[in-house]
Amino acid sequence: MTDNSPLGAGATKPLRLGTRRSKLAMAQSGLVAEAVTEVTGRAVELVEITTYGDISREQLAQIGGTGVFVAALREALLRGDVDFAVHSLKDLPTTQPEGLTLAAVPVREDPRDVLVARDGLAFEQLPSGSRIGTGSPRRMAQLNAYARAHGLGFEIVPIRGNVDTRIGFVRSGELDAVVLAAAGLSRLGRTGEATDFLSVDTVLPAPGQGALAIECAASSADLAAALAELDDPYTRAAVTAERALLAALEAGCSAPVGALADLLADGQAVNELRLRGVVGSTDGSSLVQLSTTGPVPTSHDDAAALGRELAAEMLAKGAAGLMGERAL
Repeated sequence: MTDNSPLGAGATKPLRLGTRRSKLAMAQSGLVAEAVTEVTGRAVELVEITTYGDISREQLAQIGGTGVFVAALREALLRGDVDFAVHSLKDLPTTQPEGLTLAAVPVREDPRDVLVARDGLAFEQLPSGSRIGTGSPRRMAQLNAYARAHGLGFEIVPIRGNVDTRIGFVRSGELDAVVLAAAGLSRLGRTGEATDFLSVDTVLPAPGQGALAIECAASSADLAAALAELDDPYTRAAVTAERALLAALEAGCSAPVGALADLLADGQAVNELRLRGVVGSTDGSSLVQLSTTGPVPTSHDDAAALGRELAAEMLAKGAAGLMGERAL
């Protein structure tokens, strides 16, 4: 009987890794490819796939937000065109499709947002009236709330495009600053271009921000087991709690929801997980921001329960009325 699995006996072809074509996606996938080669001893080739989110110029909320960057990759996996795929976890819909498994969530990069501003300005040095670009309703809501609280007339400008395009708006003088994910700049080797790291007390990141998701066909048991060696249990527990909060709020990944779970250590021992969540109207006039702390989850269900518990508290405080996009 022939073993046709990607890691079957005698398998010598390179493993095919499905990735988006952007510079950032290719950089992320390249890092994962190296790690997979280390654990499997197999060469990995990148298979570039164009997603709807890459070719549409509309704002994410208008094109559906949830899943626009991952659907084509998942279809390629299900067809068997690629053996596994790498996603930015914050782009993944919260429901796992049948036939695919989330084999690994590697150690998370810095989850914070960063500012790239003209003249090397830090966030607190931005003058009133500054034009700040972002494509994220979550960032808009929190930046506008900060501006209101500090009497600053920021103008938050919706933008799309890759890292070069976004930073280009600042370099050309069209915008005073843009806000990007720290992890993206780091993986591109461009952290030095950030003029400030935004405190999570000011702007809470997107659920799963800074983490990668490695997905393969559920039927590829050997490959899933090999990829699982790249899984970081602390990162998985944190992002599971964050994504459970997002799912319980019935919000898509382009809704104005921020969440961050971080591990609290007592000396050397990590003994608690703190989960913070925020939902806001994009004009910043209303925010619901809450946190909860519990023991470090030892299972997927425990982590998800923490997220659902905080979401219930946020809904009780009026969070539902602040989200423009609700899942159907």
